[in-house]
Amino acid sequence: MPSPTNITIDADRLWASIHEMAEIGPGIAGGSNRQTLTDEDGEGRHLFKRWCEAAGLTLATDAMGNMFARREGTDPDALPVYVGSHLDTQPTGGRYDGVLGVLGGLEVVRTLNDLGIRTKHPIVVTNWTNEEGARFPPAMMASAVFAGVLSLEEAYAKTDAKGLAFGDELERIGWKGEEEVGARRMHAFLELHIEQGPILEAEGKDIGVVTHGQGLRWIQCIVTGKESHTGSTPMPLRRNAGRGLAQITELVHAIAMDNAPNAVGAIGHIDVYPNSRNIIPGKVVFTIDFRSHELDRLNAMVERFEAEAPKLCEALGVELSHEIVGQFDPPAFDPGLLQSIRDGADRLGYSHIDIVSGAGHDACWINNVAPTAMIMCPCVGGLSHNEAEEITKDWAKAGTDVLLHAVVETAEIVE
Repeated sequence: MPSPTNITIDADRLWASIHEMAEIGPGIAGGSNRQTLTDEDGEGRHLFKRWCEAAGLTLATDAMGNMFARREGTDPDALPVYVGSHLDTQPTGGRYDGVLGVLGGLEVVRTLNDLGIRTKHPIVVTNWTNEEGARFPPAMMASAVFAGVLSLEEAYAKTDAKGLAFGDELERIGWKGEEEVGARRMHAFLELHIEQGPILEAEGKDIGVVTHGQGLRWIQCIVTGKESHTGSTPMPLRRNAGRGLAQITELVHAIAMDNAPNAVGAIGHIDVYPNSRNIIPGKVVFTIDFRSHELDRLNAMVERFEAEAPKLCEALGVELSHEIVGQFDPPAFDPGLLQSIRDGADRLGYSHIDIVSGAGHDACWINNVAPTAMIMCPCVGGLSHNEAEEITKDWAKAGTDVLLHAVVETAEIVE
């Protein structure tokens, strides 16, 4: 049996699998469009199923469509080590976001099969449904149901832009399983992902050891003024809701800058009413996105917004209402699993640094129910959620090699 200190994956096989998956739901500019519960998502799932069965894995699916491909361990009573991510993409997504984590997990199993290595704990390769949330908000939906954050009924009732319900579409594509969501117990969960940011590439590091995920607060705001003619309304008599948006935009930026580099913030989605060239806006609806990996800092940012924004609007003669429409606290990943990642990188000669994930991932919810950690590899220019998203074969190999070593340490090799 090969020494566990020097085992590595088959980079060519992993790379070929990633790009074969990308042939399903191809984008228009070289990326991928496999939005959740589309026909393309279903086809990608069937390909993954075939690969898992060829690797000797037993596949189960739960009522959210989460796919669990199991390699047995030698101890029938040992809890499994789970690995994986997601196969669904943005409408103009890249080839690697999520896919690397699922197929990297499959490559770990393939490598163990090739080398005849057995583990005490079973290993389960996982494809979480609807991580992206592009078609059915919110993101990370199925892992949220698994972790008990969202009910199955709430998830099934979510609709897309055409009014189609999540539950109906899951059944339509044939991936609605009967297993109870969240009934599984985990020994650990490990997720490999591209960074989706520029730090690793800029620092020249092979591996990001993700110590924390960012907490998030989404605040939906409505600024109400008065619609009136842009040409005939005297300036002192205007109640311009757009000015409220403008000043709150600057406030949000100032709050984030005052808390940088440990926090970020911006206004994303904006709707202006009536959105006419010659009418002063009477209402603006927009969403603020505050994020930090420090809970106290995140809460303080929200508190400052709530203290200062109403005063800004009052001075303009407009009214502000707001509510938090999305939130999760920053997860801190398992110290023991993080050390196994660092040890694996050191053993293989890969450079690494501790980083914080700026994006949400399924690991953030699974961290609520099991010891969890994340591994990241660089991506070119930090670009993701874009068809031009790119990584190298060497980066994919490094991340999957480290995943392999963390998995076998956690699942315990049987000599």
